[in-house]
Amino acid sequence: MNINATLIGQAIWFALFVFFCMKFVWPPISRALDERKQKIAEGLSAADRAERDLELAQEKATANLKESKEKAAEIIDQANRRANQIVEEAKDAARAEGERLIAKAHSEIDQEVNQAREQLRKDVAVLALSGAEKVLGGEVNQDKHTQLLEQLAAEL
Repeated sequence: MNINATLIGQAIWFALFVFFCMKFVWPPISRALDERKQKIAEGLSAADRAERDLELAQEKATANLKESKEKAAEIIDQANRRANQIVEEAKDAARAEGERLIAKAHSEIDQEVNQAREQLRKDVAVLALSGAEKVLGGEVNQDKHTQLLEQLAAEL
């Protein structure tokens, strides 16, 4: 094998080229690769955090939705209870008003019956006086016979 000067020259230039690349080219490339690796790792970490945050947000949303449904159900129950209470109060008020009206009507009826009785007594007393006048053939003085007329009216 014949080693000539070009092969040695090429080996020296190759060694210089490798040294130059190791000194000036490889560090920026290595730095760029490291930065890229770090950015990818940060991106993956951020994606994991975002996924955890999303899960937490979904859990919170589910909890809030459940709580809202419970509150809505409670409000509806309260409204139904209040509506039933109002209906019962209205029924009680109507019942009391009906009883009051019935009592008033009974009172008015009793009063009218008593007035009718009194009027009937007066009418009977007048008829009795008139009949007595005709039977006796004379005049019956109401002032003189007041006590007798009162007894007659009381008996009627």
